[in-house]
Amino acid sequence: MRDFMTVYDFLAGAVALGFFVCSLFFLCFWRRTRDQLFLAFALAFVLLGVGQSILALANIATEERGSIYLFRLVAFALIIVAIIRKNRSART
Repeated sequence: MRDFMTVYDFLAGAVALGFFVCSLFFLCFWRRTRDQLFLAFALAFVLLGVGQSILALANIATEERGSIYLFRLVAFALIIVAIIRKNRSART
């Protein structure tokens, strides 16, 4: 059982690293264009990475992980709001 948890922890860390790398890419695009959509995506991926890091590093029981998923909710809400703001500014 412990071997499975080691692989799970490794993969959870790899996913968190992927989120942070995506955030850096969007931050680079934001620095070039100053488009707020890229900044919102960068912040959303940071939130996703933080949530995944907490799940990977803290040994939280499955039943008590509900509050960690609020990071994902905020990240996706941030993306949705940024897309709506971008579409509204494109119409005017």
